[in-house]
Amino acid sequence: MSTLTTAPSDSRLHRRLTNAQLPSWAPAAVAAVSVALGCGIGAAAGLESHLQWGLISALLYVLIGYAVAARVEGRRQAKDRLATSMVWVAFVLAVVPLAALTFYTVQQGIGAIDGEFLTHSMKGVVASMTPDGGIYHAIIGTLEQVLLATLMAAPVGLLTAVYLVEYGRGRLARWVTFFVDVMTGVPSVVAGLFILSLWNIALGFQYSGFSGSLALAILMMPVVVRSTEEMLKLVPNELREASYALGVPKWKTILRIVLPTAIGGITTGVMLAVARITGETAPVMMLVFGADFINSDPFNGPQQSLPLYIWQQYSMVNNDFGYARAWGAALVLIAFVMGLNLIARGIARWRSPRTGH
Repeated sequence: MSTLTTAPSDSRLHRRLTNAQLPSWAPAAVAAVSVALGCGIGAAAGLESHLQWGLISALLYVLIGYAVAARVEGRRQAKDRLATSMVWVAFVLAVVPLAALTFYTVQQGIGAIDGEFLTHSMKGVVASMTPDGGIYHAIIGTLEQVLLATLMAAPVGLLTAVYLVEYGRGRLARWVTFFVDVMTGVPSVVAGLFILSLWNIALGFQYSGFSGSLALAILMMPVVVRSTEEMLKLVPNELREASYALGVPKWKTILRIVLPTAIGGITTGVMLAVARITGETAPVMMLVFGADFINSDPFNGPQQSLPLYIWQQYSMVNNDFGYARAWGAALVLIAFVMGLNLIARGIARWRSPRTGH
């Protein structure tokens, strides 16, 4: 009976191999064999890092997959499977560090997060001698500074992108594009020094959350311009031409047709820009100056922020309490960035144009 039941499956496998086609489970089998061989080689060679084991396994996966495909399916199909294998390896190499970072941050920081940690500041707390204190003042400062920077950078970046896509022609557009490209690569410390020299030293304004927001807006603006520009270019020209054919002015076409069509991508780009500036430390260190108390007024006096708080707590040498607070703040910061991305996806789905059936 067992011979009768296994014979059809064996014949199907034989037909697949004779027709120069690997079975669907072949990549998974190659991956399992590669991982086993990679771990064995790493253990035999005395390599202590599991990362080295993983790299050996990835290399074996690509080589073994190509060799098996070339043997069964031919060299042409083997090249296609080689490209696919390299894509999968690149995907894993990108995901594994992210997953490891998230897991390690949760592991180190979850123990420090409680109600007191989220609702108290560091005022009056001797940071090196007690587990007390929290990040409430840093959360307030981060939210206000990022919000102010977004209110300044997002409209300017959006209007600049609209100009470049819809109106930009000639020398002025080329210069604007050039300066946007230059600003994209400006280090955060340079933006902080510029605001420090102009706003605080030349104009005489004091350290405040708003000063840091100015530097963050400089860093955020080119990201908004570039992402919005690409989204506007994806809007089909047929929509614009149909609107013009109906006699709708260009400005109203942009407002009623182009922007609503691209609003999902624009929102996502703005949220990515917000996530990019949320973790900046250098401008905040130079302009906001940090504080251990709650300051809800971003225009007067120094403020705290989560990145600066993390740096200050972790810079305390041989201080387990400071390390715990730093990891807890890092976990809150990651959760904040993830929340922004979820909000962006929700807004994109809500405001994206819907087509009828």
